[in-house]
Amino acid sequence: MSDTKHRVLIADDNDANVELLEAYLAGLDVETAIAVDGQDTLDKVASFEPDLILLDIMMPKLSGFEVCQRLKAEPATSGIMILMVTALNELGDIERAVEAGTDDFLSKPVNKLELVKRVELMLKHRSMSDELERLRRYIEEMEEAR
Repeated sequence: MSDTKHRVLIADDNDANVELLEAYLAGLDVETAIAVDGQDTLDKVASFEPDLILLDIMMPKLSGFEVCQRLKAEPATSGIMILMVTALNELGDIERAVEAGTDDFLSKPVNKLELVKRVELMLKHRSMSDELERLRRYIEEMEEAR
């Protein structure tokens, strides 16, 4: 794993939720940024380049479903891990989140231990995926060099 800190983007239009999520993540060695609506999330993804997004579903401008769909549809951002965090917990909402491409789903009120464990696992998964991709490219280069 690299020495650079993982980057986590918290996308939520509610200040209290943002503060709570930041407090829960404080014990992890991560760099965080905040997005306040769907469009801001897409803009911050381009500038902040997060490894993981904690994405609220009910946001102004673009919903979390729309943001997730757009990010997963683009090759440059499809590898970003997305954990949808929402007050919605109907089966239909979970299905929509999965269809949009979310990597995991967490209902509010958020349990600190559950959030921290899921974030750790998702960041580990992201690191392993990145490492596999580096190895795949290295092998391709070696084969081409023959």
